Amino acid sequence: MKAHVDQSGCISCALCVDTCPEIFHFNKDAKAEAVDKKIPSDAMDLAERARDGCPVSVISIQ
Repeated sequence: MKAHVDQSGCISCALCVDTCPEIFHFNKDAKAEAVDKKIPSDAMDLAERARDGCPVSVISIQ
């Protein structure tokens, strides 16, 4: 599974970056983005916490 951030709705709150830095980081425009790789099994719980905690619900995991 991979994570995706809809950057058009991202408010740069840093919740995902702080919760799961292995998967999420800020790009040069200060918007969160997900790394383009499969989420490792040991990071899935944190990635899901980031998705579930996103205040604008722009993170998906598929």
